[in-house]
Amino acid sequence: MTNNQVFNIPNILAFLRILAAPLMFWIIITPEFFTEQGIHITWVYYFASLLFVVASSTDFFDGYIARTFNQITLLGKILDPLADKMLTIGAFLALMVMGDASPWAVYIIIVRELFITGLRTVAVAEGIDVSASMAGKVKTVAQMIAIGFLIMHWGLIEYVGFAVDNALLWWAVFLTLYSGGEYIMGFVKALKGK
Repeated sequence: MTNNQVFNIPNILAFLRILAAPLMFWIIITPEFFTEQGIHITWVYYFASLLFVVASSTDFFDGYIARTFNQITLLGKILDPLADKMLTIGAFLALMVMGDASPWAVYIIIVRELFITGLRTVAVAEGIDVSASMAGKVKTVAQMIAIGFLIMHWGLIEYVGFAVDNALLWWAVFLTLYSGGEYIMGFVKALKGK
């Protein structure tokens, strides 16, 4: 692997996403740092949400660039999912710490992510394809939308008496479990076919 392959645009975007994750985490759990400087709390939420959206959008661009310009590298295959998990899990943990996300929902999401990451490691060792499924991609988008609503505190918007941000969080939990189950079934089927 040459330096040109390692230091390409997709890998740099993934690395920027990794750097954005702890910054976003810090902003969410220490809003008083900004409010003590005279910045209204709403602007703190806006900034944290903007940072999350911009960082999340790099996931689409790094994948698109890597596929279009044949810049897929082993480092990129490691960095991309790591960056996604650091960003989403970091956001969920920060929101849970602040009391804005259900601890049970966050627990379920983290356990699923850790389990599937372990399963992916076994799959790679067995030579089984570990490409993300459509359900996995939809799950990631659902998690990101839920996080955006939770950061912005849009729970005040209610539909049929149920907070929108809470509904989106539990929808993301459902999709997280569904895509995890789909991945497990695919893994077992591939294992039997070997």
